[in-house]
Amino acid sequence: MDFGGGDEIRFERLGRAGVVTLTRPKALNAVTHNMVKTLGKALDAWEQDPGIGVVVVKAEGRAFSAGGDILHIYEAGRAGRPPVDFFADEYRL
Repeated sequence: MDFGGGDEIRFERLGRAGVVTLTRPKALNAVTHNMVKTLGKALDAWEQDPGIGVVVVKAEGRAFSAGGDILHIYEAGRAGRPPVDFFADEYRL
């Protein structure tokens, strides 16, 4: 299944399960805005799919998720692009 997300997040279907894997172990699987938007698309699609009965979220590496990617948020703010959209999308998700 390809909802986008590049190499940061992976989606697959295993039987009736929609499986999400966070794939940023070096960053403790901290979520980026791209990951949040992509996960939102997948969840919206799976909600409408009668073949999906459960969603499993897992992560590669030793950390499930360190939360939002603070470095990206900091860099966006320093560049004059406050990450308002990131927070709006993350909290909606």
